[in-house]
Amino acid sequence: MKLFEIAPLTAPRVPIVISVPHAGTEFPDDIRAELKPNLLPPDDTDWFVHQLYDFATELGIPIIKANYSRWVVDLNRNPDSSPLYHDGRVLTGLCTSTTFLGEPIYTDERPEVAPAEVVRRKTLYFEPYHQALQELLDDTHVLFGEVLLWDCHSIRRAVPSIHAGPFPDLILGSADETSASAEVIGAALQQLGAGPFSLRHNTPFKGGYITRHFGRPEARQHALQLEMSKNLYLDDAERAYDESRAAQVRAVLRQTLLTLSQMLKPY
Repeated sequence: MKLFEIAPLTAPRVPIVISVPHAGTEFPDDIRAELKPNLLPPDDTDWFVHQLYDFATELGIPIIKANYSRWVVDLNRNPDSSPLYHDGRVLTGLCTSTTFLGEPIYTDERPEVAPAEVVRRKTLYFEPYHQALQELLDDTHVLFGEVLLWDCHSIRRAVPSIHAGPFPDLILGSADETSASAEVIGAALQQLGAGPFSLRHNTPFKGGYITRHFGRPEARQHALQLEMSKNLYLDDAERAYDESRAAQVRAVLRQTLLTLSQMLKPY
C-alpha cells in the first residue's frame, strides 16, 4: 500500500494544492492486529472527503490524499504531540491511543503509544507525506510565484468531548489570521459565506499542524483549513456518501476554489 495518492490533473495547473490527510482507512498488519476490532473502521475518519473534492482536478488543482488511517499517525498534529488547543477539549497526539471520545483503541488499553514506536511511525508515515506536500507547494510556487494550500477535513455534527453543542456547517481555520494573507482569508470567507451554510472563522477550529506549519504568507505560501460537518455530504448516520447533499456543498467549494485561484497573482 502506498502511503498517499496524488490525483492526476485533467486541466492546466492553478496556484492551489489540496491536502486530505484524514480520509485514509488502511492499516499496516502489525498495527491493525493490536487494535480493538469493534472500533474498526475508525469513526474518526474524514469519510469520503477526497470524493467530495474530486472535481478539483478538473480545475487544475492537485489533491494529495493519505491512504493510512489517522490512528496510524495523525498527519495534522504537531510532530512532538504538543497540544494544538488549551481549552479543555479531548486532545489526540501524533499517535493516538484513544478515540475523540477518550475510548482506548488498543486491545491492551495502553494509555499511550511507546515513544520508540511513535518515532518509527513518524519516520515511516508522517515525514514522507509532509515532504511530498511541500514538494507540491514548491512546484506550484515556482510556476506562479504564489500558492495556497487548502487542507480538507470533516467531523461529526456533534462531538461533546471537543465542543459543547453542534458544530456549524463550515469552519475556516487560518491560525488566528496568520497562515494566509488578509486578502486570501477575506475572499475565502466571502465565497463560503455566500452559500446556504452556516460559517465560522477560527472557532472552534483554527487549523492544525498542516495549516500552521505550511502557512507562510510572507513567502506567498498561504494555507487554510476547512472543517465541515459530515452531514453536509453524508447520510443521517454520517457514514455513507449522499450525492444530493454533496452537490450543494460541492457547488460552494468549487466556486470558492475558482475565485481563489483567480485572485492569486502569477509572476
